[in-house]
Amino acid sequence: MNLFGAMEVSGSALEAERIRAEVVAANMANAETTRTADGGPYRRQHVVFTATAPQQTFAGQFLRQSGASDPPLGGVRVSAVVADTGSPLRRYDPGHPDADSDGYVSYPDINPLTEMVDLMGATRAYGLNSSAVQAEKGMLSTSLDILK
Repeated sequence: MNLFGAMEVSGSALEAERIRAEVVAANMANAETTRTADGGPYRRQHVVFTATAPQQTFAGQFLRQSGASDPPLGGVRVSAVVADTGSPLRRYDPGHPDADSDGYVSYPDINPLTEMVDLMGATRAYGLNSSAVQAEKGMLSTSLDILK
């Protein structure tokens, strides 16, 4: 059993979930942003996860070169952060500086409830992977104690 490889998988998941939580926080912070540098309203961002092939990791390269019989484990990474393609919400607010000639303002299509659920999911996944790292550290420590 490759404990260090399992720790690397959990470490990659920790990094991916941290990025996911940051993107959700940015979405929540910009829920009312009507003008960005591009000129339009803020677009909701989504995180795209992909599995990493075991050969792409340091441990995978090392085990392959050393001829180890234990197959290297993969992991997860963020392959892209993409903008939502949905149309913005239009609200009637003729006094707003970004209102068009009819008095409508384009707001980002961001639902705070959806963002909170996404944030809770990222937090839960982060916590579970952190617990997995702690369990792996405990197994390594116990293994070293047995060898004494």
